Amino acid sequence: MSELLKDLAKLVGGDITGDQETLISGVSDIKDADEGDIVFAETPKLIQEASESRASAIIVGNGTPDCGKPLILVENPRLAIAAILEVFSSEQQRRNPGINPVGDIGQGSSIGDNPSIGYGVSIGENVTIGDNVWIFPLVFIGNNVRIGSDCVIHPFVSIYDNTVLGDRVIIHSGSVIGADGFSYTKKDNKHYKIPHIGGVSLGDDVEIGANVTVDRARTGKTRIGRGTKVDNLTHIAHNCSIGEDCIVIAHVGISGSVNVGDRVIIAGQAGLKEHVNIGNDAVVLGQAGVMGDIEPGAMVSGYPARDHKQHLKVVAAQMKVPDLLRTVKDLERRLSKLEEHSE
Repeated sequence: MSELLKDLAKLVGGDITGDQETLISGVSDIKDADEGDIVFAETPKLIQEASESRASAIIVGNGTPDCGKPLILVENPRLAIAAILEVFSSEQQRRNPGINPVGDIGQGSSIGDNPSIGYGVSIGENVTIGDNVWIFPLVFIGNNVRIGSDCVIHPFVSIYDNTVLGDRVIIHSGSVIGADGFSYTKKDNKHYKIPHIGGVSLGDDVEIGANVTVDRARTGKTRIGRGTKVDNLTHIAHNCSIGEDCIVIAHVGISGSVNVGDRVIIAGQAGLKEHVNIGNDAVVLGQAGVMGDIEPGAMVSGYPARDHKQHLKVVAAQMKVPDLLRTVKDLERRLSKLEEHSE
């Protein structure tokens, strides 16, 4: 597919310098750009590299001077390139509307307008699916599930009973939504499983990465709020409540009954102890071990997690330990000589 530069500029609300009729057939990184590609450049160095590349046009910030190639000038180049990438998305081009006959739809289930449901999809009983939903092949959907409009569910996703998805939810391959929580008690010195009869609720515009597990609640709901994005290989345990517009980065482990506020960032490989509370706008940095509550707006790091600046001081002090040990050994040696001389 191809688009005129003027049409892309209109899409992103940008101004053009150069040939408005330039034909754009793809989006590329600067180093890989070929004729017909549009690229994105934020800094003077990247703009210079883009102007010397084979790209046919460049997306830049307002006020960028002419560099010899057609430009789309916008307030937010990153947001503009995201919108243009959607235009050229290969996934949208290969969508096949309709319901593949090889699959199963249980009794009492309803599917909205304009579905795209692929090969081998299993849909349980009393499931409600909204309009314009795209379900890739080999997805499993349990009983009493509600899926909003404009959702995209990629291959090999399993959605257990009593799960609710809002509108425009995206779930990537291999993720499991609604498996049992990890909860046991002792009986006769053996582990006795505690049943989980609750569900999971994902708000509007939530995106779940690949191979993510979100456990269902013991009772009630495990909740992920509107607009929150969860990266690959993340675990969210039973009865957690994640707020709105949060970012949860890969390899994070969140224990049961953790409450996370709105706009929180949890960076890669962080671990959160059960029953802790994370305040709004807090930042948990990578590999932090959160053992207690975090105040709103705080930035924490380290294990156990503490104020980031304090943690940096601790790390800086630890770096001095080898020198301190050498100093102590030298002082011990000198003291020993003084004692010998005194004797």
